Amino acid sequence: MTSAFDGAPLGRYTTRNRVVMAPMTRSRAYGPGATPTELMATYYAQRAGAGLIITEGTQPSPVGQGYLNTPGLHTPEQVAAWRPITAAVHERGGLIFAQLMHTGRIGHPALHGATPVGASPVAAAGQVYTADGPLDFVEPEPLDADGIAETIADFTASARNAIEAGFDGVELHGANGYLLHQFLSTNANRRDDGWGGTVEGRIRLTVEVAKAVAVAIGADRLGLRISPANPFNDIAEDDHRETYLALVDALAPLGLAYLHVAEGPDTEFTPVLRARWNGTLILNPYTPGAWTGPEALKQIENGDADLISYGALFLANPDLPERLAAGGPFNTPDYGKAYGGDHEGYTDYPALNAA
Repeated sequence: MTSAFDGAPLGRYTTRNRVVMAPMTRSRAYGPGATPTELMATYYAQRAGAGLIITEGTQPSPVGQGYLNTPGLHTPEQVAAWRPITAAVHERGGLIFAQLMHTGRIGHPALHGATPVGASPVAAAGQVYTADGPLDFVEPEPLDADGIAETIADFTASARNAIEAGFDGVELHGANGYLLHQFLSTNANRRDDGWGGTVEGRIRLTVEVAKAVAVAIGADRLGLRISPANPFNDIAEDDHRETYLALVDALAPLGLAYLHVAEGPDTEFTPVLRARWNGTLILNPYTPGAWTGPEALKQIENGDADLISYGALFLANPDLPERLAAGGPFNTPDYGKAYGGDHEGYTDYPALNAA
């Protein structure tokens, strides 16, 4: 029986265990030009015991930014600022992928001075927090053919930047209502051209970005995160099962390092995806009103997933694999200090041997 503390194949790598640090926005990229900081190096190095670290969402272009103080990977300064972080993780024997997150219509001109872009001119319900306080989402500028080509090029260049910065690979964020998910959806994507209108049209951008990035850095250094039927950020998917089965079938020939499923309310669909996907599967289980706990590791033993990703518990427990192996205890996350701020609620959670 496979244990959560065995290694797992992940593209060209073998992980040290099967406990993954999920991507979590922390909004602490206070360096000039959305650059990471020394404090972020401490944060990620503390968690290098994970089988895989997936970074917070990192924008591949200025217009891809949707939150305050999130880092980028589209300038030489950002590449240079990430290098001490990847080096710190590697010094502790860790494996780290950069998550490339283009937020699409989930953004605001107050963040970057430009109109957000999207699949169609459909504003998301809700607000975004800016330096001027919470502001309503605006109607995005729909991407035309040139804009789509530029967006694919931005993801590709950012992936190359990630490798230059020392990352072991990248994860494309195709979940949680951001740009790729917007194209996959049936409410944010109302196009009737080759980039919408049908299942094949709606999956096209995600597939084309994955193909381009795979050519640039190698498919065995590339993962994709999806969240079928997740309504976050005002997303609706009327035919999500058909959409995601078509998506994994289209991606299968590429030989990606992994598929990362952020499970939504349709938990019965997860085994269907598991059976259809021919590679490594990371699962972030659906736990409404709670956080993923040690009981999720049984899904590795049962063969339901190859690795399990943890968000909240990794936020508060820098040595989470050690704590999971010991059966706890676990620090409780302080959500009041999750976004922005300094070291408090970020790098000051004690390790097991100091608790």
